Amino acid sequence: MEKFLHEIAELIGGEVIGERTTKISGLANITMARAGDLIFAVPPHLDEAKTSAAAAVLIPLDTENFPKPAIKVKDPRAAFATLLELFTPKLEIPKGISPKAHLGKGVKLAEDVTIMPFAVVDDGAEVKSGAVIYPHVYIGQHATIGEDTIVYSSATVREFCKVGKRCVIHSSAVIGSDGFGFTTAGGVHTKVPQVGNVIIEDDVEIGAHVGIDRAAMGSTIIGHGTKIDNLVHIAHNCKIGANCLIVAQTGISGSTTVGDNVTFGGQVGTVGHITIGGNSVYAARSGITKNMPEKFFGCGFPIQSHSEWLRQQAALKKVPELIEKVRRLERELETLTKS
Repeated sequence: MEKFLHEIAELIGGEVIGERTTKISGLANITMARAGDLIFAVPPHLDEAKTSAAAAVLIPLDTENFPKPAIKVKDPRAAFATLLELFTPKLEIPKGISPKAHLGKGVKLAEDVTIMPFAVVDDGAEVKSGAVIYPHVYIGQHATIGEDTIVYSSATVREFCKVGKRCVIHSSAVIGSDGFGFTTAGGVHTKVPQVGNVIIEDDVEIGAHVGIDRAAMGSTIIGHGTKIDNLVHIAHNCKIGANCLIVAQTGISGSTTVGDNVTFGGQVGTVGHITIGGNSVYAARSGITKNMPEKFFGCGFPIQSHSEWLRQQAALKKVPELIEKVRRLERELETLTKS
């Protein structure tokens, strides 16, 4: 595909700077850009974009004196994401049910679903309109897959779990694995039956190798619009709010309630049976050990405010100097004492 710069600007509501008829044949990042490519740049990467091989750059509205052909937009990242859909070839996936798929008894399938070879839709499960089920997926008994949801290869949606509309479940994710529940007597661990389910609300994306445990009783719930990175574990009976971002290797312990619009950085961990207030951010490797308020920016283990953590880190850098000073004072005191 090839378009003039002014045509692209019209698609994303931007303002052209420089040669309007610059030809754009592809999209790239700054380091990989070649002639004909369009990239985006925001501070502090604008200088790097100026010297790149790209034909043109998406830049913020307040950028001045930019030497390359460019398009000024309010949010270069969002505009670039829009263009990715235009320039990326669409996969051709024919509608229909492969004769090599296994369908159990009493399944309910909309007319325009896609079920690829070697997928299993077990007894009583339902797959709704526009859903796409890739090879080697297992949809458990009486589970539900919502409209226009995509389930990629080797993912599992266990029995009685419900997945909403327009969700994306990436390869090898497991929705509805048993919660980690045992009683212990005489040194023997006995399994507690996990008889609940998982409810995934609309517009949720779940990364590869994510494990979301079914509730012991009731439901583990993932709120609408939440996005979960690869290698995340969400334990039984958790309730995750709407529009959360949960980054790789985060672990949320059982019966934790998370408000709306919470961001967990990589490797965040929580104890169980706590409430984490909405509209908050927790930096990577934070350890959350207690109930947390709304609108909190937290870091560290045990968790503390970001500003307090910064002060501690600044103080820690002075510890070697402080130790040397104390040792020097001890030597001076010893000399004075002897004299």
